[in-house]
Amino acid sequence: MGEVVSVEELLERAGAARRAGLRIALANGHFDLLHVGHLRYLRAARAEGDFLVVAINDDASVESLKGAGRPVVPAAERAELVAALEPVDLVTIFPGDSPAPLLARLRPDVHCKGPDYGAPERVPEYEVVRRYGGRTALVGDPKDHATSDIIARVRALPEH
Repeated sequence: MGEVVSVEELLERAGAARRAGLRIALANGHFDLLHVGHLRYLRAARAEGDFLVVAINDDASVESLKGAGRPVVPAAERAELVAALEPVDLVTIFPGDSPAPLLARLRPDVHCKGPDYGAPERVPEYEVVRRYGGRTALVGDPKDHATSDIIARVRALPEH
């Protein structure tokens, strides 16, 4: 089972893993209302490295990116849930809309994103990762599962 840690502790622990010869993979996202697409994404991200770090957007950035009423689940709870998933080693919560500053500091061997980007070069943080010599990988199944879709289905349910 993974752990939720601060960014500073993440840097220290991932550095120790790297010195032990482990390849670091980083996956990031909102992870609001966990669903099977998240699990498949994280399993595929873990396959890209020996040590999986998951960076979760803080509440302010999720609201900024997704709109009022989001996230449904607060960041600390989202992080705890993600840390309990079998592929995950460490989870941290990051501020801002992009993990680029965290990527530049952590310098994971692989930055994993979902296949909806179409090509690694289309991932917004691609150049940050390329500059330090890392690789961007598109992983997981097609984006057939989305929190927004789940929320819409729940809202459409008849009231009892």
